[in-house]
Amino acid sequence: MSDFIAAQDRALLERHGLASFDALWALKLEAVDEPNTERGGWSSVYRLELDERAFYLKRQSNHLTRSLLHPFGEPTFAREFRNIRRYAELNIPALQAAFFAERRLPGERRAVLLTRALDGWQDLEHWLTQWAALDGAAHVSILRACGRLARCLHQAGQMHGCFYPKHIFLREQEGGFEAQLIDLEKTRPLLLGRRDRIKDLEPLLRRARIWNEVEVRELLVAYLGDGGDVDAWWRQLVARQCNKEAR
Repeated sequence: MSDFIAAQDRALLERHGLASFDALWALKLEAVDEPNTERGGWSSVYRLELDERAFYLKRQSNHLTRSLLHPFGEPTFAREFRNIRRYAELNIPALQAAFFAERRLPGERRAVLLTRALDGWQDLEHWLTQWAALDGAAHVSILRACGRLARCLHQAGQMHGCFYPKHIFLREQEGGFEAQLIDLEKTRPLLLGRRDRIKDLEPLLRRARIWNEVEVRELLVAYLGDGGDVDAWWRQLVARQCNKEAR
């Protein structure tokens, strides 16, 4: 895979001398959290501000994921970048990449992924902590935004795989909320139709326990559109949730 630089970010990165893998790898920044070392290598995230634009810079070494297509492993950022590009092609609202590149060194595989910061957006977890203080109109708007996002995702034939409140970002605008997704590493095609759709939606409801049945049904109305059997979907989601919790 060749190096990627988004057209709208190229001039800014070049002006700051950051339009290359080596420059972004060598850049001295403070990590926003502890490095991820679960896969034997490491992966870290940094915030990068350039003029009036903000980004998140991700760097990793030997932090690999394996699949049938990559039995010896590939950087997890390579998979995430492919999914970011796929979402863009399918018009699924999601985070956007500004730069991606990877390098092979003796005994080491490195990758860099630069994404645009979602300043002005808050994840659904934030809104859930504020739920009791929000009015009914805000509740409905957030539920509908989440339902529309899931509908767009699944109609495009994709399953997110981690459809959790912390991965759904919302922004309040005049007339309501809009939503988009982050953390696309586990995305895969919908292979089993309704079964996969239920599997994708249920973890969201399990983590958004503050929502009551009426509110979940509001989300399902937005998800299914006119003519959707909300009762049947509600029953299947509850059955899967009970099954997961009983394990």
